[in-house]
Amino acid sequence: MRLNNKIFFIVLTLLLVLVLIAAIAFGAVQILPSEMMAALMHWFKGSPTISIYENVFLQLRLPRVLLCAITGAILAVSGVLMQGLFRNPVVEPGLIGTSAGAAFGASIVFSLSPFMSPVFKSVLGPFLVPVFAFVGGLAATYLVYSLAKNNKRVAILPLLLVGMAINAIGLSGVGLMTYIARDPQARSITFWNLGTFSGASWFQVVVTGMVAIVCLYIAYQQAKKLNVLLLGEQEAGYLGVEVNKLKTSILIVNTAMVSVATSFVGVIAFMGLIVPHVLRLLIGSDNRKLIPASVLMGALLLTLADIGARLLLAPAEMPIGIITSIVGAPLYIFLLKKYQFNQKDL
Repeated sequence: MRLNNKIFFIVLTLLLVLVLIAAIAFGAVQILPSEMMAALMHWFKGSPTISIYENVFLQLRLPRVLLCAITGAILAVSGVLMQGLFRNPVVEPGLIGTSAGAAFGASIVFSLSPFMSPVFKSVLGPFLVPVFAFVGGLAATYLVYSLAKNNKRVAILPLLLVGMAINAIGLSGVGLMTYIARDPQARSITFWNLGTFSGASWFQVVVTGMVAIVCLYIAYQQAKKLNVLLLGEQEAGYLGVEVNKLKTSILIVNTAMVSVATSFVGVIAFMGLIVPHVLRLLIGSDNRKLIPASVLMGALLLTLADIGARLLLAPAEMPIGIITSIVGAPLYIFLLKKYQFNQKDL
């Protein structure tokens, strides 16, 4: 059943606002709405905060929730882009090597940064991890696409098999970096690989937000072309779509978004699989609607998952990647069963 698009977007936006407020309010320290308003008023006026709750809100809770929402939007839209590019509903960044490649690139920095040139590190500065993550994610995605392509098409079975192989290589690289790292670095890599927003900062929010705005704008501009690509590469070419240029644009945009998010918060799997599939059932397959809807629903669902990560084992915190995997893995199995491979996929 398809929903009225206007009502759907309004309801989804209201739900997102409510969930964001709840995510800010609840945690190891509860923050009242009045304390949120007081902290914002002090911040706008430039005056110092007057309570510990206001400091927790401004310095810890608010950047964490914003980073979580932005990351959820990025991962959800990434799933839409990948599924549109590969033209099948079981693709997401974590399954085709993008996340594993980005994780490998970031882990290189964590383990080997003491041996890197001081000049090189000073040039890249705080962007050192995102740059390495981007290069790793782009290389992994390109390898999967190139190796799975056969006779100008990408079938599901080769895609998944190559994706598994590239994922294994990426995760092996992460394991190697963990092995040669010192104990504090190894612990950081291990916890980071499970996904966490505990280290969220305003710098991460600004960088991820800026990358997200630019990349989401470019992705939306390509939505109509992705719709045409669903007809097939040859047919899209006949209709005036520069297929190779579109592929390059989508791969770079997708890799930039996922790599930056991964470099800051770690690996969060299955978000790019869950959100697009649910939305297609609700509003159809038009990418011009799926992309903005994925921004809202991705932010909503990942924020809900973060609330669970903070409250289920309070005062301890569960890695958010565990929650998304528990929910996403059964859905992935269901999708594989639903879209069974036929002879032409082999």
